[in-house]
Amino acid sequence: MTFGTPYQIAPDSPQIGAVLSLIRGSFAFMDGRIDPPSSMHRLTEKTVADHAARHEIWALGTPPLAVVFLTAKPGRLYLGKLAVDASMRGQGLARRLVTQAEVRARALGLPVVELETRVELVENHAAFARLGFVKTGESAHPGYDRPTSITMQKAIA
Repeated sequence: MTFGTPYQIAPDSPQIGAVLSLIRGSFAFMDGRIDPPSSMHRLTEKTVADHAARHEIWALGTPPLAVVFLTAKPGRLYLGKLAVDASMRGQGLARRLVTQAEVRARALGLPVVELETRVELVENHAAFARLGFVKTGESAHPGYDRPTSITMQKAIA
């Protein structure tokens, strides 16, 4: 099955609501599993549109079946909110969006793609490792005295 070329979501895109719904559905399994709760709960159509205006959101499929948020930071491109529709998992959509992040990092002159994943989500650690990411650190959300997130990076050749 083909899903076309990744495309960028504009701030005024009619797909903004579908992007938010996809993220909410894709991240729902984390409820009750991660502490603190996912920042996904703070997303609204306005915050999604704001991210598209200030940074980048890329998608596959119409309506979106997979999305990723990208944010240029000093020395790296931050990859966040990678979401794939549950019915489409295992078909390489996440890999295609990670590849798109690498393309964007190169275009922006950034040598690294970076992401954070929650400590509890060991299956995500393994999935990102298979995509070439390596653990580079741990951090704690404000108010926590233990690591709550793992930072992973992938060097861009």
